[in-house]
Amino acid sequence: MCVCPGPRRIAIPVRSSRLALLSDAMPAPAHLFPLIRNCEMSRIGSTVCYCHHKHLCCLSSHFAHNHFRYAPQKKFAGLYRPKENFNHFIHMRDYASTPQRFYLTPPQVNSILKAKEYSFKVPEFDGKNVSSVLGFDSNQLPANAPIEDRRSAATCLQTRGMLLGVFDGHAGCACAQAVSERLFYYIAVSLLPHETLLEIEDAVESGRALLPILQWHKHPNDYFSKEASKLYFNSLRTYWQELIDLNSGETTDVKEALINAFKRLDNDISLEAQVGDSNSFLNYLVLRVAFSGATACVAHVDGVDLHIANTGDSRAMLGVQEEDGSWSAVNLSYDHNAQNKNEVERVKTEHPKSEEKHLVKQDRLLGLLMPFRAFGDVKFKWSIELQKRVVESGPDQLNENEYTKFIPPNYHTPPYLTAEPEVIYHRLRPQDKFLVLATDGLWETMHRQDVARIVGEYLTGVHHQQPIAVGGYKVTLGQMHGLLTERRARISSEFEDQNAATHLIRHAVGHNEFGTVDHERLSKMLSLPEELARMYRDDITIIVVQFNSHVIGACQDEEL
Repeated sequence: MCVCPGPRRIAIPVRSSRLALLSDAMPAPAHLFPLIRNCEMSRIGSTVCYCHHKHLCCLSSHFAHNHFRYAPQKKFAGLYRPKENFNHFIHMRDYASTPQRFYLTPPQVNSILKAKEYSFKVPEFDGKNVSSVLGFDSNQLPANAPIEDRRSAATCLQTRGMLLGVFDGHAGCACAQAVSERLFYYIAVSLLPHETLLEIEDAVESGRALLPILQWHKHPNDYFSKEASKLYFNSLRTYWQELIDLNSGETTDVKEALINAFKRLDNDISLEAQVGDSNSFLNYLVLRVAFSGATACVAHVDGVDLHIANTGDSRAMLGVQEEDGSWSAVNLSYDHNAQNKNEVERVKTEHPKSEEKHLVKQDRLLGLLMPFRAFGDVKFKWSIELQKRVVESGPDQLNENEYTKFIPPNYHTPPYLTAEPEVIYHRLRPQDKFLVLATDGLWETMHRQDVARIVGEYLTGVHHQQPIAVGGYKVTLGQMHGLLTERRARISSEFEDQNAATHLIRHAVGHNEFGTVDHERLSKMLSLPEELARMYRDDITIIVVQFNSHVIGACQDEEL
């Protein structure tokens, strides 16, 4: 079975004059879905999408234009319509061959929600936790098959601090996978003092065991590419050799280290794809990584010093507990997309005035790409000549792919895209209780203030009940009684989750118009077949970091 790489695609015309069969006026017939599963839609549809496999798969017109990282060209945009609300799904179930409804039981729901959860608690020394981080919870819920999001967490062993990050892939998971494996090493090396870099290089030269740089905290099923490890190590070694040669004798600034690491990894991804590899598997892998893309949101926590490095539209949010016990949210990142006016202006200043009207169209870079910063995506960075040379000399899988041969319109002065992160510094305070890092799949469904409240109440076990909002609906007295009864029952079982990220995903997917978790809705969303799931939500990846207020407060007192 072919598995498409997910929602972040670019639509390209198929040589067919037939209209899409899945029209707005007609529910999808049941017999079409086996064709979707077997990648046969190119025989009946009018658009196709890039797949990181050799062949192409297709898109139905039901897919939402506004929720693609890659958007179709304007003349094909009419084939797309806005994402429907969840109520439409109830009617779409008519395509099933039998009229019966199927709901997952609570244990089945929990099994799905908890499949990818992971927790880490910072170890104590002499019965005390001396770190500003108590631990973290993380989880993922796929919408794409396979999931395009990735996550990483590690403790820096040769310097101080902890690294945590979420990575949102598009046009496949290859780039997000590579960045999740490699970026923290580049950051750690950037932070190392000159003497430690010399020790590591001397160990490599003499064949001795290397000093461990990172201690990873990973879910057992989180993948690491063993096949590419030698290639990745050689690129990293070249980087630290250059750092040794460029030694200025000055203490490394964390912000500068983060920026340099992001930019250098993206440069290595590009260079590896241009040079290629004699191993056919690795040669195809580096090309897949370069032609796909990924955004990244990374936190570096060292004592009371918190740095957030963000490239793209994943987000970092700080949960703050006010004096009255309520919760507020503080943004620690900015989306790099068309909704960010400063970002739009940055892009415009980097290109000639004559290109201004073509740079951002339909809220996308060159009318195609939703994030304005990302790793990979060499189609928005390389010259046309370089793209053609690499594709023509590459493996058949690449040369036969319509996406890799497609040149963005009005492509005159590349690069149009950068992986350089925007770094924000925050000094932690005792009232800063937790940090949420999440891909846009969460933020598309929940407001940051709701996220802060839900996580805060989960971590403290204290509920601050809000008046039930009915949002303009006409609610009878009996219905209101039912809502109150449901809320009471929900509170009693609210903390059955042992993982804060799982708890947040449960709310993100299952909340109803009244802001409560509706098991029926949650069951329906989780039982969507994979070819429909992406129509209603994106992959969701969340890391919730809990801070140690006592340690942070003690650090604050020492400085007074």
